[in-house]
Amino acid sequence: MEQTGSVRALVVTNLWPTPRAPDFGGFVHDEVEGLRALGIEIDVLHLDRLAHGRSVYLRAGRNVRRRLANSTFDLVHVMYGGVMAEIVTRRVRDVPVLVSFCGTDLLARNEGGLIDVVSRGRNRRASLRAARRSAGIVVKSGELAAALPPGIDRGRVWVIPDGVDLALFAPRDQSQARDELGWSADAWHVIFPSDPARPEKNFPLAAQAVESLQAEGLGVELHALTGLPKGDVPTWLNAADALVLTSTHEGSPNAVKEALACNVPVVSVDVGDVRERLADIDGCYLADATAPDVADKLRRVLERGVRLDARARVDELSLSRLAERLRDVYATLVA
Repeated sequence: MEQTGSVRALVVTNLWPTPRAPDFGGFVHDEVEGLRALGIEIDVLHLDRLAHGRSVYLRAGRNVRRRLANSTFDLVHVMYGGVMAEIVTRRVRDVPVLVSFCGTDLLARNEGGLIDVVSRGRNRRASLRAARRSAGIVVKSGELAAALPPGIDRGRVWVIPDGVDLALFAPRDQSQARDELGWSADAWHVIFPSDPARPEKNFPLAAQAVESLQAEGLGVELHALTGLPKGDVPTWLNAADALVLTSTHEGSPNAVKEALACNVPVVSVDVGDVRERLADIDGCYLADATAPDVADKLRRVLERGVRLDARARVDELSLSRLAERLRDVYATLVA
């Protein structure tokens, strides 16, 4: 393995936890800390679009150039595609630019209102331009790799999913976790791992599936996991009986891997790398993207009532192991 302790990288991202949004971009924060633990010097330029809107991108090129002028960096790593990545890859020419694509930036869908559809289409086109210009590309799954534009040199594309903090996400006593949250001990609890307002997460499908189980007389409660600091998420997962994922598209959803690390059963539609993650795990199910099938798979999990034995399956996805893979990408680009 090449030594990269002297490498200095500028990370440019619009995904970063803040007091206003503590659950936003936690996986990027973890990736940065994993690299720092390996001795890589990293400065972070956070383009806070939640606070300042899309206008923050208008200053992205200038801000990156200013950072490069004032400090010496060996490469720039743009963590998320879209307009931000397009601007950075256009403005930065004197050091290698690595772009990490995460999901929606490459897999635009016709969901949400007209403004959402137009915005996602614009972002995808910007992502394709950024991909062509970049020195290297990281994608979270094979599905995202397949969405890259034709003619891309596959020798400069790496598939590296997001890592899991296995020290934080670990099995705990379910009853104790429920007591901490004030959840009923007499109901089944299902986690929906995202903000219901995000159209690509397809909350209505999960809600319809749970409502059909409730109509059958089953005591099932659906909890949306949103707005929580990362440190609180393991308690929710360990209190739950199952996690349900109904997204229209994903990269490599961390919620699935975190649930497996806690031995919590997962029911998911076939998106991103979920099929690979759930393969041959007794007690987890892939479902068709229909309310009856999601409900059927949830019913099987809930009535079975058994925790998984799946934690070992995510050992290879620890933060430290995936940080090592990303370090090797840095070494290749810097060399």
